[in-house]
Amino acid sequence: MFPNTRRRKSVQVDVGGVKIGGDAPIVVQSMTNTDTCDVKATADQIETLYKAGSSIVRITVNTKEAAAAVPDIYEELYKRGLTVPIVGDFHYNGHILLTEYKECARLLAKYRINPGNVGFGKWHDKNFLMMIDAALEHNKPVRIGVNWGSLDQRLLTRLMDENRDSGKSSDEIVLDAMVISAIESAEQAEAHGLPSNKIILSAKVSEIDKLVRVYRSLAEKTEYALHLGLTEAGLGTAGIIKSAIGIGILLHEGIGDTIRVSLTPRPGGRREEEVEVAKEILQAMGLSAYGFEVTACPGCGRTTSEEFQILAAKLSDYVKSLKVKNRLKIAVMGCVVNGPGESKYSDIGVSLPGTGEGDKCVVFFKGKKYKTVPVKEVEAVVKSLVESVVEI
Repeated sequence: MFPNTRRRKSVQVDVGGVKIGGDAPIVVQSMTNTDTCDVKATADQIETLYKAGSSIVRITVNTKEAAAAVPDIYEELYKRGLTVPIVGDFHYNGHILLTEYKECARLLAKYRINPGNVGFGKWHDKNFLMMIDAALEHNKPVRIGVNWGSLDQRLLTRLMDENRDSGKSSDEIVLDAMVISAIESAEQAEAHGLPSNKIILSAKVSEIDKLVRVYRSLAEKTEYALHLGLTEAGLGTAGIIKSAIGIGILLHEGIGDTIRVSLTPRPGGRREEEVEVAKEILQAMGLSAYGFEVTACPGCGRTTSEEFQILAAKLSDYVKSLKVKNRLKIAVMGCVVNGPGESKYSDIGVSLPGTGEGDKCVVFFKGKKYKTVPVKEVEAVVKSLVESVVEI
């Protein structure tokens, strides 16, 4: 973790064997975008996300047919030897589905509840508590997930009236309402019998400044475990940057126990990209439990050869394929200007020759010069060093 950063104290929650909060590592999770009724397609995507590094995978449970498909999805994953904690995402009719489809309720590792759309008027509390009853019956945790775009209108109207002359902007009041909705819903669940170690909170918006503000407030006011993420980050580079900045600020402040990067994939794009981005965020923050970090220089006029780029790509792919317990930093530098210095600060460093600087490179190991080898041999040398220190 970055210097002077202390993790916020939070209550630990067990989600199908995956620990979230407390002293557990930050957990990466993701969500399928398949039709849940398509059992094979959904199981395929769960497997892909899980193998990419998503410790927990969420699926949409929006119809009776989707709820009925949950046992079949678990059976398909079981046949593949996979035990993936699956979260059911419920909106509007979750109280009905969790009550009528007992096997769905029993198998899901966690229920996601949005207090903004569980019902209106007298039905709001009744429907919400029906879902809490299901969690109690089946001993399941819940995520109480408040969204900027689907906030409890009863609560929002009340706060707008109360703050009419306060000088607060409508955006500020909405953010206050999100925090209040999350906390009051959690307290209502606790009063109904659900303990704090079965509750995770989230309050998602789509803008960085609002995300930071609302989570700082939640972190200050509660000790519930917190799920971080923008409700939608967008496409490609823009979505990656927004997610990295917003989630990164909060993690740097010690806020957050599990993260989801909500990228919009291009048509036919790879869903697991959002998992890879989430892992890279944790890696960059020094919070990764994923083993290796490969850094490389960007290149300049001294590195017109592609050798260092090819080596960096090969080593990155190689270390990502390893299942290891310890963390290791590998640096691949393209010339002698910064190569030796940067390499000394890595566990394994390679200082390649720049343009016109010969065909030998220096390999560093644990801050000291290890050996000088021809460029064509360096990949094998680095791999042997990796294998000498990893814990499988």
